[in-house]
Amino acid sequence: MPAYTRVTIPKRADAAAEVNYGAPAAPDFGPLARDRIPVRTMREDDLRALVAIDRRITGRDRSAYFERKLQEALHQSDVRVSLVAERDGVTLGFIMARVDLGEFGRVEPTAVMDTIGVDPDHRESGVGRALLSQLLINLATLRVERIRTEIDWRDRDLLGFLDHTGFCPSEQLCFERAIENS
Repeated sequence: MPAYTRVTIPKRADAAAEVNYGAPAAPDFGPLARDRIPVRTMREDDLRALVAIDRRITGRDRSAYFERKLQEALHQSDVRVSLVAERDGVTLGFIMARVDLGEFGRVEPTAVMDTIGVDPDHRESGVGRALLSQLLINLATLRVERIRTEIDWRDRDLLGFLDHTGFCPSEQLCFERAIENS
């Protein structure tokens, strides 16, 4: 005589053994950040918004830095990968990156994320995730296998964001030395 497996039948519909397929989907099956926040390629006329967001974050005017980086991103790179997140014509954040075909003796294509900024009024709303998610999709399409960045280890907010989005310390060490005028 064959052995049968005993099956427990729930007594009511909300019993733990029954799966409720009418319940809302778990968050990991919901819309992605890049689906909720429009992200587009960076343009020349984004400079003022980038500087304004950075000033709100850092408290400093780094317009010369952003002007130089924007020129690099738009005119000195074969591939444009820098992005802006905006809603209703208002810039919410940006990510500036570039693709290197090799450096320090390595030949694999690597992306370098130079700067990421999210307007403080829009933090915790998925803007940074939307920007990074779209950047990673664009880089994967270009067959770029890695993305690198450098941060101040005391910037706990950025460190937490990068850790939460899958970044980890590199196997490479970055060295620096002060140059003394003599």
